[in-house]
Amino acid sequence: MTHVTERPVSGQGSDGDRQLWTAASSSNRRRTGSSYADAGVSIDAGDRAVELLKDKVQRTHRPEVLGGLGGFSGLFKLDTSKYRNPVLASSTDGVGTKLAIAQQMNIHDTVGIDLVAMVVDDLVACGAEPLFLLDYIACGEVVPDRIAEIGAGIADGCRYAGCALLGGETAEHPGLMRPDEYDLSANGVGVVEEDQILGPDRVQLGDVVIAMRSSGLHSNGYSLVRHVLLGQARLKLDSVIEDLGDQRTLGEELLTPTKIYAKDCLSLIAECDVRAFAHVTGGGIPGNLNRVLPKNMDATVDRSSWAPQPIFDLIQRKGRIDGHDMESTFNMGVGMFTVVSPEDADRAMALLTGRGVECWQVGEVIEGSGAVQMHRSYTRG
Repeated sequence: MTHVTERPVSGQGSDGDRQLWTAASSSNRRRTGSSYADAGVSIDAGDRAVELLKDKVQRTHRPEVLGGLGGFSGLFKLDTSKYRNPVLASSTDGVGTKLAIAQQMNIHDTVGIDLVAMVVDDLVACGAEPLFLLDYIACGEVVPDRIAEIGAGIADGCRYAGCALLGGETAEHPGLMRPDEYDLSANGVGVVEEDQILGPDRVQLGDVVIAMRSSGLHSNGYSLVRHVLLGQARLKLDSVIEDLGDQRTLGEELLTPTKIYAKDCLSLIAECDVRAFAHVTGGGIPGNLNRVLPKNMDATVDRSSWAPQPIFDLIQRKGRIDGHDMESTFNMGVGMFTVVSPEDADRAMALLTGRGVECWQVGEVIEGSGAVQMHRSYTRG
């Protein structure tokens, strides 16, 4: 991230952007005309944000990371001797309008975890081990402590996923964004053996579908969440909602970080015959599980085999949202699916349970046309 390693010595990218790996300071120079600071960009604030983050970011580094601060790019030496025929996987994503909740609550140390989760769990879905991530923070004003909080969350997420935070940028956009406004994005790279890439080609009739419980809403559907709960229902972020059942405020519930499954999935690959993973993001269960199905097969999902967290019911009731819209917008309590061979189903669930991941058998792969069949009661024959 801009709070990481590789940054240009000049400290400036495109006009209005502030690249934070520089130690340059112009505070002692005498000026007779306009300055970058006069335009709303503070180089000193950027340097301070970097200093606050250095140690935390460096703790994410893997042995393959080369070099220190000040380069134009992050360097990662891939040990090709570990692989027979390695394929690089890449993914890019953001956090979306969940950031509006963080900004309203002035809590910024969790959305970085969301950012990492959205990238690395897409990488692991094909069987790839996440190697490194680069982030981008755009903001109206660089407030060092706030940038440090965001960056600390990103670093935490990278440690949970086992990947290095290799570099990034913080861009200060005065006049384009409000001083308290920011947006996040990240790019990640992973590696997988070519003959071990997971997906539809590996799925077979009779395979078992296992669900892994989400931590809540994760990072999808927040435009609808904000419209319903904060707009239509006029609920307050600092209010305790009895329906949520745990005495947390609504804001705390909405900022629950996205669960990162990367290490759990990699452990599963090492021990079981895994055919596919489906990361449940935008589009919900039917819009993501179908992405790993062959064109001549369906997956059954028993919706009566679990109860989504109370937040989903609150959103549906307050917004009078029909079931189809709920199912196609939110994860409904499932953050990741895995499809495994029938012989390894029990072993896979035991492994996940041992790692603290709540999971259950939700269905199986049957003949069909590449669709997800949602049932309210289902008995596997």
